[in-house]
Amino acid sequence: MLVAIALLVIGLVLLVYGADRLVFSAAILSRALGMPPLIIGMTVVGIGTSLPELIVSFSAATHGQMDIAVGTAMGSNITNILLIVGGAALLHPLTVHSNLVRRELPLMLLVTLLCGVMLFDNTLSRNDGLALIAIAAAYLLFIIKIARKAERENSDSLTREQLAELPRDDAGNTVAFLWLAVALIILPMSTRMVIDNATVIADFFGVSELVIGLTVISVGTSLPELATVIAGALKGEDDIAIGNLIGSNIYNIAIVLGVPALIHPGDIDAQAFARDYWVMLGVSALFTLICLQRSRCIGRVAGALLLTGFVAWVALIWWLPSATLW
Repeated sequence: MLVAIALLVIGLVLLVYGADRLVFSAAILSRALGMPPLIIGMTVVGIGTSLPELIVSFSAATHGQMDIAVGTAMGSNITNILLIVGGAALLHPLTVHSNLVRRELPLMLLVTLLCGVMLFDNTLSRNDGLALIAIAAAYLLFIIKIARKAERENSDSLTREQLAELPRDDAGNTVAFLWLAVALIILPMSTRMVIDNATVIADFFGVSELVIGLTVISVGTSLPELATVIAGALKGEDDIAIGNLIGSNIYNIAIVLGVPALIHPGDIDAQAFARDYWVMLGVSALFTLICLQRSRCIGRVAGALLLTGFVAWVALIWWLPSATLW
């Protein structure tokens, strides 16, 4: 068991590192091909925060482990809000200045509601997968359109922060290709380490693969979001911290759930809808309300409440695995 835990931790670290190097190289190569920096920030870098979840869910689906894929996607959204935003707000209260971020919040809530419609029958069909991928594409086009407008007007703090945080191209294409090769070697190996050892841990503790995906894997794959939010908070770049997290939550539903549905459609654990979906919807609605309040500030009190909610949720699904909210 200790070996499985150690290998799981090593696998998660390698997975996150490999995803980071993949995004780094892709951003440099995209710029070399003439892609506008803003588009790189909104696409390559934006999707990159959900890349570890996508890789895990893709690999799990190819091996018929759909509950891990579903748990990773939903658990990451819950973790992003309760643990990451809560922890960051305790370190430094977060204030939302960007109109672009405030326009993304209702979209996140809408996508979460649509996810419930698809999970209601405890199955993910290929049609569900197609619909989710279409949602991802529509969101991407929408966010690029309004971001371009904000860039032209130089009126939004999020676009300025996105451009400032892009990898510089002085590393060169050769270095980018080398990192790309390293990432493509690391990612498949680390993904199997994560899934195989997570399965061993689930069997040892007598919990479902859904619970492991919701907690252990989702926390591990959310490390890029954690790094982004904490770094943004400490540098005063609250909008890029919150904006990347909102985008990650949308991609987690639209792509991280959509791709497995296309690969291996079928039944999923009933607890995913009866219990965990409602937690995801509730924390997403709470997060939206906090960000859209008049002060637009997520203070330390709100951060403490979010962190308390995370502890309570983890305790619920580990010690009362059969509990439902519906």
